[in-house]
Amino acid sequence: MTGPAAEPAPEGLRVYLNPRVIGMLFLGFSAGLPLLLVGGTFSAWLRDLGVELTAIGFLSWVGMAHSIKVLWAPLIDRAQLPLLSRLLGRRRAWMLLAQVVIATALLGMAFTDPREQLGLVALWAILAAFGSASQDVAIDAYRVEAEAKHRQGAMAATYVTGYRVAILAAGAGALHLANLDSWSLAYGVMGLLMAVGIVTTLVIAEPTVAVNQTTLQFEQRVTDYLATTVHRGWRRDMQAWLIGAVVCPFAEFFQRYGRVALLILAFIATFRLTDIFMGVMANPFYLDLGFSKAQIANIAAAFGLGMTLLGAVVGGLLVARFGIARILLLTAFMAPATNLAFAWLAFIGPETHGLVLAIMADNVSGGLAISVFIAYLSSLTNTAYTATQYALFSSLMTLPGQLLAGFTGMLAELVGWVPFFFITAATGLPAIILAFVLLRVARPG
Repeated sequence: MTGPAAEPAPEGLRVYLNPRVIGMLFLGFSAGLPLLLVGGTFSAWLRDLGVELTAIGFLSWVGMAHSIKVLWAPLIDRAQLPLLSRLLGRRRAWMLLAQVVIATALLGMAFTDPREQLGLVALWAILAAFGSASQDVAIDAYRVEAEAKHRQGAMAATYVTGYRVAILAAGAGALHLANLDSWSLAYGVMGLLMAVGIVTTLVIAEPTVAVNQTTLQFEQRVTDYLATTVHRGWRRDMQAWLIGAVVCPFAEFFQRYGRVALLILAFIATFRLTDIFMGVMANPFYLDLGFSKAQIANIAAAFGLGMTLLGAVVGGLLVARFGIARILLLTAFMAPATNLAFAWLAFIGPETHGLVLAIMADNVSGGLAISVFIAYLSSLTNTAYTATQYALFSSLMTLPGQLLAGFTGMLAELVGWVPFFFITAATGLPAIILAFVLLRVARPG
């Protein structure tokens, strides 16, 4: 598996007192908050109001913004925002803009009734999703650039912790608020919680980026090429920007890894296919099975958070001991296996112990996979093109699953829940095969 082995942190636990490491806790919260509000919680809201599973499945395509963010990541990587970039710096300016867009969209959803204006709710959700995806691009770039490699494990750990606390707020928190009062209150409170990210962005410092000599030589060839072009003025400037922002990040990645780059990209595209494919239908499944919103909030969201954080901690320890490659292979096996636990739950019915065991298996596996995969993707980037290259990887990670997820409601209605989860488990086979291939053709991390 290509990528360096995880390095021990010489500072020990003191690394978690680093201001930027602490800051990632709150940025992780800001990144995680909107995800469920246009995903799992959104689907629970719609199902609770009686919207059909097929419509919920198609509305899950709102989340595809995270899968196509690579299309505008070069803009976030290179473009300066008027006034904001001068005041805050490139990364923080884009973070702040995205956070304000997300907060506005969530408040818009709070004051719109899906039963009367489903189209308008969908538009607000699309705006929130695009703001969320743009925020992810900027935060991912900031995380990789803000600290040295030996602190990236701690940066990822605090980011995942904050992210998962936000998932708890947007999952269990929103469900409890909806149960106590209304979905409008739930989404209104979530919109106000985006203030956590806004304040953090205003407080943290902009990172300083160093470009290595190899990358400077690579870009010099672009400069030399532009010197020979017939274009002048704005055409030449536009061509220079497009080559530097769009072509160079991808060309540099393929130059660095050669033909193995295609295998890496294929592995990234299939690694989380199983989880994303079934994730959209999780809350509708629990509701259809007979669990209450309170049970879903307490077990699937709150207890699930604890299991995810446990998985993330275990993942960090296993990577430190065995390296990235072996743990990626392990999690490639675990993801489809945990889907079978949901098939078992569908078979036995609304038994609390069944939900607890299924959530335990799924979330421990998911937390382990997330921590390992963040470290792996970070190891693949060049800091000269952090935002664009990381967006490429994370977009590929979600795009196939998001495309298929749109049909999951139709599939569940057609075959029933037990066969549905067996089918989702089968989608994990490509990642397992590619993991074995990469272990053979590339040096393990």
